Amino acid sequence: MTAKYILIVDDEPDIRQLVSEILEDEGYEVVTAENAEEAKELRRKRRPDLILLDIWMPGQDGISLLKDWQESGSLSCPVVMMSGHGTIETAVEATRLGAHDFIEKPLSMAKMLLCIDNAMKADQLAQENKELREQIITPQYPVGSSEVMQTLREQAQRIATHNSTVIIYGETGVGKEVFARFIHASSTNKESSFIKATLSSIQDNILCKELFGWEDGENVHYGLLDKARDGTLYLSDISKLNKEAQVSLLGALRDGFYTRVDSNEKINLKLKLIVSSQHDLHDDVEAGLFDKDLYQELNIVPLMIPSLRDHPEDVPELLIYFVDQQIEHEALPYRHFSVPAQNFLRNHQWLGNIRELSNIVQRLLILGTDAEITQEEVEDALGTEVPIFAQSIIQDSQDLFDLPLRQAREQFEHDYLDYQLKQVEGNVSKLAELVQMERTHLYRKMRSLKIDPKQYGK
Repeated sequence: MTAKYILIVDDEPDIRQLVSEILEDEGYEVVTAENAEEAKELRRKRRPDLILLDIWMPGQDGISLLKDWQESGSLSCPVVMMSGHGTIETAVEATRLGAHDFIEKPLSMAKMLLCIDNAMKADQLAQENKELREQIITPQYPVGSSEVMQTLREQAQRIATHNSTVIIYGETGVGKEVFARFIHASSTNKESSFIKATLSSIQDNILCKELFGWEDGENVHYGLLDKARDGTLYLSDISKLNKEAQVSLLGALRDGFYTRVDSNEKINLKLKLIVSSQHDLHDDVEAGLFDKDLYQELNIVPLMIPSLRDHPEDVPELLIYFVDQQIEHEALPYRHFSVPAQNFLRNHQWLGNIRELSNIVQRLLILGTDAEITQEEVEDALGTEVPIFAQSIIQDSQDLFDLPLRQAREQFEHDYLDYQLKQVEGNVSKLAELVQMERTHLYRKMRSLKIDPKQYGK
C-alpha cells in the first residue's frame, strides 16, 4: 500500500523536524514548508493526503492561507490546524473554513497522531461512501459462472498484476466499468483511489482542465490525474477525447509526467490507466478522428467484453444478483422468477445488455405484487423481441411491418447497407459518399448492425 503523503507547514524548524521524524516512523511520507509560499509550491507539485498547518507564521498566516484554498475551491484534503496561542474564536473560524480539527502547542504527539488518524479515516470514509453509492449500480465483481465470464475474470486478474494501460471494449451496458473496478480491486494499488470519468459528459472546452488540472495564479485546481495518483483512473468513452487532450495524454504516457493547464510544472504520472470504448478505436484512427500514436499507447492490453447475448447462461445468476441488490439498496419486496420466465429471459436479445436486464428486474419488483414473476408478466414488461439482422434481405415487406418499430428500422438499415456495400464491393470510402455519412459514424453503424465490409470485397 502506498504511504499517505502529509505536508507540514510551520515556521519553527524544531517542530518541523520533530513532527516529520515521528510521522515518518509511523509510515507516512512527509514534506515540510516553513511558510505559505513554500506550502503553495509543494501543493502545486503534488496533492497531499493531509496538511498540518500552523496558524501564526511570518507573511501569510495559516487562517488566511486556508481561506484562500477554500474560496478557490482547491481544498482537496483534510487540514489540521496547529497553534501555540489558540482561542475558541480561532478554532471556530478554522473549522468554518474547512479545517478538520485544531490542536494546540506544545503538541501532544499522542493527540496529534490520533487527530491525523481520525482525519484520514473521515476522509477515507467519505470517499468510500461515494464509491459505494456508485457501486449500487456498478458492482466490483463481474457476475456469471459461464466459461466466458470465468475466462474474462482470469484475464482481468492477470492484467491487474501489471501496470500497463488497459483498453476495455464492449457494447453499451455490458459491464465495462465493472471490469475496470475488478482490475483495480485485484491490483496492488487496490487500497488507493479508483477515479472514474465519463468523457462524453464533460464539455469539450474544459476537457484538458478536468483531466490535467489547472492553475489560476497561486491557486491549484487538481485534475483527474492528480486525484488518481497511486491508484486507478478509468476514462469511459475515450473516443470523446478532443485533439488537444489526445496530444497531452500521449505526451504524459510517453514521458511519464504531465503539466497542468497554464503551468510549466512537471508532475510525475503515477497511476494505472484504464479506458473504454463502445467501438474499435482503429475506426476513428482511419477516419482521422483519433491520434494513431495515442491509439498504440492505449492498445497495449485490450480486453473484449462480450454482449449478454453471447453468454445467456449467466442470465439466471444475474437475476438473483439484481434481485438481491434491489432488496438491499432500494428496500423492494422479494420476488423470484419462475423457470419459464428465466428461460424466456435467457432467449431475449438484450440489445441493452446487462444494464437492460438490471432495469427490467427493478421494473418487475416495483410493479408486481405476487411472490413469483411469471413468463407472462416478463413478456408484458419487456415485449416479445423478434431476432433481427437476418443473413439475407427480407423478401416480403409484410415481414418488416410485423416487427416492432425499433427493430424494423434497424432491419431496414442492415438491409440497406448490405445492398449498398454489394454495389461498391466493400469500399467504405465509396459507401460513405454514396449514403452521405461521415466515415467514423458509418463504421460505428456497421459495427452495431454486425456488418463486416471486408466480406463484400472482390
